[in-house]
Amino acid sequence: MNNLLSNLPADLSEEVFQTLLSHDQLRIERIVSQGHTSPPQGWYDQDEHEWVLVLQGTGELMFEDGRVTRLSAGDYLNIPAHCKHKVSWTDPEQETVWLAIFYR
Repeated sequence: MNNLLSNLPADLSEEVFQTLLSHDQLRIERIVSQGHTSPPQGWYDQDEHEWVLVLQGTGELMFEDGRVTRLSAGDYLNIPAHCKHKVSWTDPEQETVWLAIFYR
């Protein structure tokens, strides 16, 4: 058995992406951030839809239309394919653990 909140990486000098399950139409990732953001230039513009849940901590997503959405533990949202977005902030004081489900 595994636990999404255990065995968090000790070195968070960079954001950590871990694929938990991958299939033709589905990919599930655990992402661990601590003060990380997306690069200042460019947006995520994915061919897949993304359902994202914050399991621990807090983060903000910014969308190309200017919307900013803050997510805390238990909050989730669905990001349609090609909806341009980026991570604009994550809590620098604690790990933010995301569960991201990418699907077609």
